[in-house]
Amino acid sequence: MEENPNQADYFIIKAKENGVQVIGLTRGQDTKFHHTEKLDKGEVMIAQFTAHTSAVKIRGKAVVMTKHGVMDTEE
Repeated sequence: MEENPNQADYFIIKAKENGVQVIGLTRGQDTKFHHTEKLDKGEVMIAQFTAHTSAVKIRGKAVVMTKHGVMDTEE
């Protein structure tokens, strides 16, 4: 049974420096980049996985908050 994207878990990314890149990767047989956002220091992005997004790659210093805990890209 496919999960309703409106009920998928949210996660939060907070940039600790200017130029943090948040890159969405597609779902399916061939994983590809499909969306990129750039965050500056202190900016926060609230995101969720969808029918099109299966993974997120973060470049730069940031804090990622999920229901599973808080992760710091520096650690």
